[in-house]
Amino acid sequence: MTSAADESIAHITSKTPLSTTLNAWKLYLEDQSRSIHTIKAFISDLNLLRSYLPPDRPIGAITTTEINNFLGWMQNGRGVPCSPKTLSRRITSIKSFFRWLQGNGVLLTDPAEKVLQKSVLSPLPEVLSKKEFDAVIDTAEIQKQSKKPDARPYCLLLLLLETGIKKGECLSITLNHIDFDAPGGPLIFVRYANPKHRYKERKIVLSDKWLKAYSEYKIQYDLRDRLFPWSPRRLEYILEDLGKAAGLEKHLSFLMCRWTSALIDFRAGVDHTKIRQKLGISEIQWREIKMKLNRLDLAETDE
Repeated sequence: MTSAADESIAHITSKTPLSTTLNAWKLYLEDQSRSIHTIKAFISDLNLLRSYLPPDRPIGAITTTEINNFLGWMQNGRGVPCSPKTLSRRITSIKSFFRWLQGNGVLLTDPAEKVLQKSVLSPLPEVLSKKEFDAVIDTAEIQKQSKKPDARPYCLLLLLLETGIKKGECLSITLNHIDFDAPGGPLIFVRYANPKHRYKERKIVLSDKWLKAYSEYKIQYDLRDRLFPWSPRRLEYILEDLGKAAGLEKHLSFLMCRWTSALIDFRAGVDHTKIRQKLGISEIQWREIKMKLNRLDLAETDE
């Protein structure tokens, strides 16, 4: 069965204007189940190129020189700041677009093929070392089993380290987002109220350790609706206090737990698509995160 994307590209030739071609590319990206974020970024980047070129410029007339001139204008002539990260993404968008055209036989040569990709080496995030990981887990375990047992720090910490969810996602979780009877085992459903973020929604498997701690925690705090019914700052304090109690020099945070979780999976050889889906990020975002995970892995290996 022919898809709308196939029918759309069938009407594209080297003489088709860039503006018209972008509609066909958008259909192709949607047909490939690309995330809303990816499609929006790709189309936005190519629309900038379209606005830079003469009106209704045929795609077959666009040259490597024009693309390079456009990228130079983005950096120095547009009058709007363009970070190295944004520039790198726009080059990726342009390369993907023209590679798609050549791959479908619309263009004989790819004018973006010789455009140099500019990688961005932004600062690495802080993660927990194996020793620090064990220290915070042990400290949270001690608090859970003390004379005045408190399972909240352990439940929060372990959930973040196992799932890699963000602070906002953690705050939004309600008790009915936990499915104890899922076919593949208990899981937590990360949901978004705003429809435009629905592509970030996902289900993540929960461990027996967390489920046991959750049972204690739910009774101690008489939970009724939200999993963590406190302000963002209160939860941040819980992590900070836990880090201090464990003797960490680093600042234990939601972000540190998220990166530590991703790095653990990365080192364990988990399929990269599964890591990306677990984090709820797009393919474009994954490129940079994968690069950082590689560097984090090498950095600790060298120590």
